[in-house]
Amino acid sequence: MLFRQTKNQKRETRLRTFLIWSVVLLLIASIAYLSPARDYQRAGSLLLRVENPNGAEWFAQLGTYAVEERAVSLPSPQGPIAARLYVPQARKSARGLVLLHGVHHLGIDEPRLVRFARAFAQSGVVVLTPELKALADYRIAPESMDVIGSSAHWLRQSTGKPVGVMGLSFAGGLALLAAADQRYAGDISFVVAVGAHDDLSRVARFLVTDRVEAPGGSIAKLPAEQYGALVLVYSHARPFFSAADSAAARDSIRLWLWEQYAAAHLRERDLSARGQTTLEALFRHQMENLRSQLLAEIERDRAEFDQVSPHGHLAALHVPVFLLHGAGDAVIPSSETLWLAREIPANDLEAVLVSPAISHVDTNSSQGRRAQWQLVSFMAHVFHELEQPGPGSLGKLRW
Repeated sequence: MLFRQTKNQKRETRLRTFLIWSVVLLLIASIAYLSPARDYQRAGSLLLRVENPNGAEWFAQLGTYAVEERAVSLPSPQGPIAARLYVPQARKSARGLVLLHGVHHLGIDEPRLVRFARAFAQSGVVVLTPELKALADYRIAPESMDVIGSSAHWLRQSTGKPVGVMGLSFAGGLALLAAADQRYAGDISFVVAVGAHDDLSRVARFLVTDRVEAPGGSIAKLPAEQYGALVLVYSHARPFFSAADSAAARDSIRLWLWEQYAAAHLRERDLSARGQTTLEALFRHQMENLRSQLLAEIERDRAEFDQVSPHGHLAALHVPVFLLHGAGDAVIPSSETLWLAREIPANDLEAVLVSPAISHVDTNSSQGRRAQWQLVSFMAHVFHELEQPGPGSLGKLRW
């Protein structure tokens, strides 16, 4: 453990040194263009704070604001939406960003989301994190799009200006669908989709076959994360378990997803022998025993999956879009961002980055300087869009 901590410290030091000197040089070279230089500085310092929230380095804290956090309840046609608001103090006319959690039972309390929200707010952005109940219950459902749209509407009314929306994981695809909905056209100024899906059926097939279907027809192999198949069965338990076993099976899977493995096995005992066999195959990720059944279920649910897939549903999208994906993402493969890049109208696609510097939604500071700089540049373009809605003067990014 001591060796690992030392190695991580060295890794963080290299990242800090690189970011600091890169941005210092950029500030010197861009002295006549203070706005772009400021965007890069904010991006670099934000990434440092995300990497180490308690770091005291001067550059990580440069230009930051104290942040007030409070719980809020948002009105919507679907009922109240629980949310958390992060407000930078002493920042006048701050822009707004709706930050969306992925599939995780902690929802807006998930530590990585909280860390990210605080880092953005420290950079002078009003951040709203609404609770997406379906995603917190491991369901990717159409109701989440209305929560996203209602949250953007509330924040626009609060700030007086259209707001950005950043969705992590499956929330990224749902954010794009919400932005394409004309009910929210006046509320959303841009979308950042991080590790997002284009076609949920295609992602589901990957999660049970380890086969990545890329644009152009090529197929690659990538071991999928175990939790994907668990989520699929959790939300569609009936085809895999008897009526008598379904409730206990869902409870056991939910506990496993919460990483409460002993409790999951204890609840598993309430299933029939056949149900326990199926559940053990899932827990041990023995997909060969369930693959044909899972694929059949994915095909049966295609219409349901299509409802929450951006694929074929973005023709009405008319806001700038930023796409970011981890190159080795084993939950939603990075090929999904390449599919999305084909779906989004060319004039609205501001930046596309598939990077080894992030995993699924986490940064990875062990990568080289080029990857780190590309990530800084990507975030600088996002900051530029936050301050100046519409096509940015920094230009479009393609890697």
